[in-house]
Amino acid sequence: MEPYSSVPLASLEELRLQALRPYQLYNTMQDETFTELVRLAAKLFEVPIAIIAFVEEEEVRFGLNHGLDPSLDRVNRWETLCSVALLHESVSVFEDLKANPCDLINNVLVRRLDLGFYAGCTLRTAAGYPIGVLCVIDHQARSFSDMQSDLLERLAAVVMRLLDLRLRLLLQPTWNQRLWAAIYARIESSVTRLETLAALARWEAEPDSEYARANQQAAQEEIKRVVDVLLEQIQAVPEG
Repeated sequence: MEPYSSVPLASLEELRLQALRPYQLYNTMQDETFTELVRLAAKLFEVPIAIIAFVEEEEVRFGLNHGLDPSLDRVNRWETLCSVALLHESVSVFEDLKANPCDLINNVLVRRLDLGFYAGCTLRTAAGYPIGVLCVIDHQARSFSDMQSDLLERLAAVVMRLLDLRLRLLLQPTWNQRLWAAIYARIESSVTRLETLAALARWEAEPDSEYARANQQAAQEEIKRVVDVLLEQIQAVPEG
């Protein structure tokens, strides 16, 4: 397929949808690979909801998610912030949706789900076509640092690598179990440390104190290590 950057504007959406089609089988698949990945994303960013969303022509599919009601597997494209995030090169962040709602969408769904925070990074194919969004969501407003944005971008790259790897390995049903066993063997201590740092942050009376900032820095470093391990283990999976 022609690289995204060289496609005439009038043809972009049609070719984007063509690029999406091979991945649409994940809309209804119950796959341990992505169940684990969205659960881990929610834990890394300390949010109740994480989603790998596929943006179709008229709908956005939320089948690969952690924290949503199972019945909410698809929504109108123009009711979700993922339709906005899809248009951006960098991470899209809405730190306080209740005070500053996005005026580019119908906010009925945002209000119904009582959303306060959204951060999403576009999922792009190797040719550059945007097919979906990795997003992390909270009911409470919260800040999102440049370092966290960078980590979300890195995690979105992990998602795309796994999507492509999954397509190549459809006939090897146990590959994902082996992959996650290897990943968790390497990140268990980091996940435990992140849980400890999160608990310490909740007890800290002064969130801007030197001690609190040191904890935040330590947490970001642990998340970066986890993302690096994910990439290394994915790259180590045989392609055949």
